[in-house]
Amino acid sequence: MKYTKLGKSELNVSRICMGCMGFGNAATGQHSWTVDEESTRQIIKHGLDMGINFYDTAIVYQNGTSEQYVGKALRDFARRGDYVIATKFTPRTQEEIDNNISGQQHIENYLNQSLKNLGMDHVDLYIYHMWDYHTPMEEIMDGLHRAVRSGKARYIGISNCFAWQLAKANFFARENGLTEFISIQGHYNLIAREEEREMVPFCRDQNIALTPYSALASGRLSRRPGESTKRLEEDSYAHFKYDKTAEADGKIISRVEELSEKRGVSMTEISLAWLLTKVDSPVVGATKLSHVDGASKAVELELTKEEINYLEELYVPHALAGVMAQNGKQKAGNVV
Repeated sequence: MKYTKLGKSELNVSRICMGCMGFGNAATGQHSWTVDEESTRQIIKHGLDMGINFYDTAIVYQNGTSEQYVGKALRDFARRGDYVIATKFTPRTQEEIDNNISGQQHIENYLNQSLKNLGMDHVDLYIYHMWDYHTPMEEIMDGLHRAVRSGKARYIGISNCFAWQLAKANFFARENGLTEFISIQGHYNLIAREEEREMVPFCRDQNIALTPYSALASGRLSRRPGESTKRLEEDSYAHFKYDKTAEADGKIISRVEELSEKRGVSMTEISLAWLLTKVDSPVVGATKLSHVDGASKAVELELTKEEINYLEELYVPHALAGVMAQNGKQKAGNVV
């Protein structure tokens, strides 16, 4: 495994971040394909053995059971200083808005619940899961600064936002002596490259770490065209993100398959090796031990410039998808 500093922070993280959305009690959450606690423990133990020290979860994953499973496994298998744990909080609910719960109080409540779920006294990276169009940005930044000042979070990150929002928030924080975001977790992979327009160059200029999710496009970049899995069949959100561009994406996926056969490696390794030339530490989900192996091997695979160009040249512009498409609709109707 190789390691890197996460942006401007002192966090030394593995080049692969294990995404933990696939862990948790399926009966309590929105995904039917998640794995139980025993499988979670085996996968995390294997990840630690392979040198992965960076783990990403969220309070909304399977109604908090992902945090519970992940926290217990990490506590049992590693010393606190030997891993980096990230979790995320979502925007205020309508009930909170109706009850005049401020952005600051919302963050404090959610962070306290996440720490209880994890069984920890602090998280290394606390991530704003998606932009809250109904809460003043100033409240969010003040609340996050308070979380860092209290010692309950070492650093803060953001996910699912536009480059202008990240710039606005960080420049506000800088001007007012508050904590800045040190990482962005956006939607970025070989068949979803819209982050390259503004987010990637902005982050490179500002030394903000790129830790994208959906690194394998919910399995599409690790399976030959026509192959299927339970997640590929049942993940409605992934279908929402990728079905409309399936024809264009399929041409790129075929090239991933071609190169994997040529190099004698898996499609996972090719896809992640490409992404690792662009970002710091992609979030890679795992629900099997083999998923950990494929991600770990990708760190050692170096693609030539010709192979990188071959993978990239068929890409065509994509419309916003997933959370960012929803953000775009809200942005059009709200002055933030």
